[in-house]
Amino acid sequence: MQILSFAEATQKYLHLLRVVKDASPHTLRNYALDLAAFKTFFEEEILKSKEPFSPERIDKRAVRAYLTALNMKGAKKKTILRRLSALRSFFKFLLKEKILSYNPLDEVESPKLEKRLPPSLSYAQVEHLLSQPDTASYLGLRDRTIMELLYSSGLRISELAGLSRADFDAASRLLRLLGKGKKQRVVPLTATAAEWLEKYLDHPERQMDSAEHKAQIDPDAIFLNKWGGRITVRSIDRRFEEYYKASGLVGKITPHTIRHTIATHWLEKGMDLKTIQLLLGHSSLATTTIYTHVSTRLKREVYEKAHPLANQEDNINEGGNQVTNGASEVKPDRSAPGSPKTHRLWGWGSGSSEEEHS
Repeated sequence: MQILSFAEATQKYLHLLRVVKDASPHTLRNYALDLAAFKTFFEEEILKSKEPFSPERIDKRAVRAYLTALNMKGAKKKTILRRLSALRSFFKFLLKEKILSYNPLDEVESPKLEKRLPPSLSYAQVEHLLSQPDTASYLGLRDRTIMELLYSSGLRISELAGLSRADFDAASRLLRLLGKGKKQRVVPLTATAAEWLEKYLDHPERQMDSAEHKAQIDPDAIFLNKWGGRITVRSIDRRFEEYYKASGLVGKITPHTIRHTIATHWLEKGMDLKTIQLLLGHSSLATTTIYTHVSTRLKREVYEKAHPLANQEDNINEGGNQVTNGASEVKPDRSAPGSPKTHRLWGWGSGSSEEEHS
C-alpha cells in the first residue's frame, strides 16, 4: 500500500482528472477547491496542526463533523452535496490505487436535496423577452440571435459560446454541440433561428471596426464579443440580465430559464420525453421527466385522461340524481393563449413535414 500525505494524494488525483479523464479547467478547479476546504477543516478542527497527514487518519466521524460545520455556517445543501461528492470521488480513487484499505465515505449518508421545479415562461413572455435587443445594431442583432438559438434548441450557454462556424450546417439547419462531459450531439434549428443566425454571420459590420465594436479577429467563432474575439459565458449572462431587467418580467430569469422553457413547450406540444432528452443532452431520462411536473396544462390533460368522470358531461336532475348525457372526448387545448407557435417549434402542429424532427 502506498504511503502518501493528503496533499500528495490530492495532486495525484487531480493529475488523473486532468490527463486521463480530460476534465475541464472548471471541473479541476472545483475539485481542488473542495478538497482543499476539507483539508483546512481537518487540520484546524480535528488535528489542531498544520503538519502533513495521511488520508488514513480520516474516518467517518471527521467527515460527519465537516458536514455539520458546513451546515452550521449556513452553506447551501447544493454546496454541501458538491463537496461531499468531491470527497466520495477522491476516496474511491484512493481505494482503487490502494492508498487506502477502506473508504470511510461508505458509512456517510448524503443529505436530501429538495427538488425545485425549474421556472418556465409562457410563449408571450418569450416573445416579449426576445424583442428587447435593438436588432438595427450589429451587437443587438447578435444578442437577438443568441436568444433565438437558446429557445430554438435548448442550448446551454457554454455550448452556445463554444460554437464555431464549422458546427453550423446551414443547408440542413443543424448544429453540432459539445455538451457536458465533452459529449457531442447534433440538434436542429427552427427556420426562424437559422435565418437570424445567417443574418448575423453575413452582417457587413462583422468585418469592420465601429464605435461600438471591433472587427472579427476570430474567424472560427460564431458569436463574437465587442473586441472581435469569441464571446464568453460571462458576457452572455451579463447581456441577458440587462435585457431581462429591461423587459420588466417578474422573477429571476436566466439563459437556463429559456432551456427549461423550451423543454416545457416541447412537451406541451406533444414531443416525447426520449426525444427531449436527446435534444437537451441529458444523460439520464430522470432529469428530463421533471418537465412533466412544470406544465400546469399537462397536469390538466393527465387529470382529464385519468379521472373516470372527467370526460363526461354530467347534470343533476331535480331529484338530485346524476344524469349522464354521454361521454365526450376531451382533446388537449393546443391553441391556448401562451402556446408556443409553430414557426419556433419545428412546425409542430403545422402539418409541414419539412419543419419536423424526431
